[in-house]
Amino acid sequence: MPDLDSLSILFVWTAIAIYAAAFVAYAFDLARRSEVSADARLARETVLVGGAGGSAEATEAAASAEPAKPRYVMARIGTALTWLAFVFHLAATVLRGIAAERVPWANLYEFAMIGTLLVVFVYLLVLTRIDLRFLGTFITGLIVVLMGAAAVSFYVGVVPLMDPLKSVWLVIHVFVASLGTAFFALTAALSVLQLMQHRRERRIAEHAEKTGPAFLSTLPGSERLEGLAFRFAIVGFILWTFTLIAGSIWAQDAWGRYWGFDVKETWTFIIWVLYAGYIHARATRGWRGSRSAWLSIIGFTAVIFNFTIVNVFFKGLHAYSGLS
Repeated sequence: MPDLDSLSILFVWTAIAIYAAAFVAYAFDLARRSEVSADARLARETVLVGGAGGSAEATEAAASAEPAKPRYVMARIGTALTWLAFVFHLAATVLRGIAAERVPWANLYEFAMIGTLLVVFVYLLVLTRIDLRFLGTFITGLIVVLMGAAAVSFYVGVVPLMDPLKSVWLVIHVFVASLGTAFFALTAALSVLQLMQHRRERRIAEHAEKTGPAFLSTLPGSERLEGLAFRFAIVGFILWTFTLIAGSIWAQDAWGRYWGFDVKETWTFIIWVLYAGYIHARATRGWRGSRSAWLSIIGFTAVIFNFTIVNVFFKGLHAYSGLS
């Protein structure tokens, strides 16, 4: 009978496989959205042709006809698969914690597990209020890459905690940081789509022949996407601010100083500054549109850099990756 950690690994790979299937379903959904956009454009052209050569009554009837609301079946399948993968993902994380007899986020592998789990959790939670299934390809693709890389490159067996980690702040600080990262991931996904939508809207205004991927016409406008990204960024920023404060308190308990310009501390502060700048510039300086989107994307790139490169290649007091 396999031990709990081995069973956890099995569940991790099962979750990765199902997330990959969800990614494929969401990708088909984007293709379907492109077809819907093409059909709608053809219908409009038909109405215009009818207006030029048909009767006024026929033209009016065609123009006033309500188009059938498209049913994005593949998006529903992708969401159902994401829920299923989330269950296996959660089970893998819980089993790892039971095997270790502590919270399962004490090294880089475990942090990847809880971090990606919270990204999916926040995404699914938001879906109950706002239809963001068009983000499914980005979210599930990101999860497959991060979980796969963690399972292949960052896995370490269960080992006892190092002395500085034996603190209640391990539970609070790392969990809140992971939750903040989840909101930043949604912000980045919306910002990428905002850039694409903004470019499409500009090309439409210029009467360009090619306006970009057709599925964009079925998504909210760039201003709506930007507004959603801003709201998620504010929540993530609040959580990240608490992360900085909690980390400083923990550092005082563990090392006798609140701040020491350790590499991890410095990059956490850089991320805070980037998102503070993004929120301040958009709220007070009128930085809207492409500039705010790029600042959001740069912020999330810094988060990923902090999670991967800093943890693996930079040595310091926060060298808890568990890798030799």
